[in-house]
Amino acid sequence: MSAAPPDPTPDTTDVRERTYAWADPQVFAAPARELDGIDFFEKLGEGGFPPPPINATLGMGLVEVSDGRAVFELTPQEWHYNPIGTVHGGVLATLADSALGCAVHTKLAAGTAYTSLDLTIKFTRPATLGSGTLTCEGRVVSIGRRTATAQAEITDTTGRVIAHAVASCLIMGDS
Repeated sequence: MSAAPPDPTPDTTDVRERTYAWADPQVFAAPARELDGIDFFEKLGEGGFPPPPINATLGMGLVEVSDGRAVFELTPQEWHYNPIGTVHGGVLATLADSALGCAVHTKLAAGTAYTSLDLTIKFTRPATLGSGTLTCEGRVVSIGRRTATAQAEITDTTGRVIAHAVASCLIMGDS
């Protein structure tokens, strides 16, 4: 008699759990619109506004901002993984979209809003727990009355490019 084949069902007894909290973003939306982009980020950095919920959801943070530039960091965790054991492309796209949008936001006057029109991202290598902290730097390429374009690069701790992205944003006055 032959031995039974191994059970291909994954072991689900080693389940991990994660909880996090965030502030209601609508409470600060109106006061935030009264500031120009640079003043908004200055107040955000001083704790005058809570970070957006997506930061807590993904465990990423804005670490540097200046005129036309925004830098985010994210340290890959298991809960960022896709089924094949690398950071999900959507996580990297959100990291890039955040840096791109915030770079554009720094150039906006008070009462002006923006939204992403498109995002194109090219993945050059997988990100894993071994990649260390990922840094995404977004920079404005051009800004007009109605649209802006920006580019970003995501690098690992050794400076290797993980992905690069470009985006267009719609600029909406008197939001």
